[in-house]
Amino acid sequence: MAFLSSRRRRARLAPELDDEPLRRLLKSLLATTRTGMIATTDLCIAQISRLMNQDTDDWDRRTHRMSVLAEYLSPSYLPSAWATREPRNATALVLHAWERLVQGRSQGRLEDAPEVTETCLRAADLAPQDPTPWVVLLGVSRLERWQQSQVFAVWNEVLARDRWNREAYLSMVRYLSPEEAGSRIQVLEFIDALRSRMPANAPCAATELTAQVLQYHAVLARGGIEALVARNHWSQGPAAQALDHAARTWVQPEFFRHAAALADLNLLAYALTAADRRQQARPVFEALRGTATGWPWRTGGDPLTEFEQAQNRAAS
Repeated sequence: MAFLSSRRRRARLAPELDDEPLRRLLKSLLATTRTGMIATTDLCIAQISRLMNQDTDDWDRRTHRMSVLAEYLSPSYLPSAWATREPRNATALVLHAWERLVQGRSQGRLEDAPEVTETCLRAADLAPQDPTPWVVLLGVSRLERWQQSQVFAVWNEVLARDRWNREAYLSMVRYLSPEEAGSRIQVLEFIDALRSRMPANAPCAATELTAQVLQYHAVLARGGIEALVARNHWSQGPAAQALDHAARTWVQPEFFRHAAALADLNLLAYALTAADRRQQARPVFEALRGTATGWPWRTGGDPLTEFEQAQNRAAS
């Protein structure tokens, strides 16, 4: 009956997922900025720096934390203030560049693309083993529509430092889609090449299922009869195979160990719901214990509402 008890737990959007030190930092940053103290900036920077100086060679965890902080602080002056105060601190520079990228995505363009690019390159020079400056630059290259050879050059810089970087693979599968700069054939070739050599539980294991969800969303967006029968997408060859494999393996105890594992389980729960595989979705929701992500649930409306409704259907 454990699942029934988890049903009663109200769903929550938790960008930090199950990263408890990151959750405490976000809570502390919110409380600190509300105080209005004169030393607020110094205190917040010290708190961020303290966390980011932990596990400095765990690139998967570092990328996850940097991504969450950039989103969380995008309306804030803190990343800019930190980079200004410590211009030779690679972490400060990456956070500032990533925060600018988040703002640029929301606006459809970067206000000063050359400056953001230069910030990434300076961070890369200061921390040559760190993949995160290149992860941010990959996002910049997509938003600024660089030539494909340039995008792939940045992509290769990430892989040279972190072979299975989740953020980079998910970025590339979106870049190669026909909705951005590629085609379905390019996505399939990319997935095939990845599948042939990727460890089954690598941080980027959700790349193939992400590609299938993006294609499903593209069908929904076309509207009309295609949207009405969009569920058929999940009964067709590649999509069905990807979903079968994920449903069979991802919920195994200790199968996933990467920082964004709960985000990948959200993706799986969403896809199983879309395919009307309620029985298979049930243990996935049990593993999530109410932790929801904005994407892909927001595609259907309010993400928390969509998550809770899907969870309830899986339990019925």
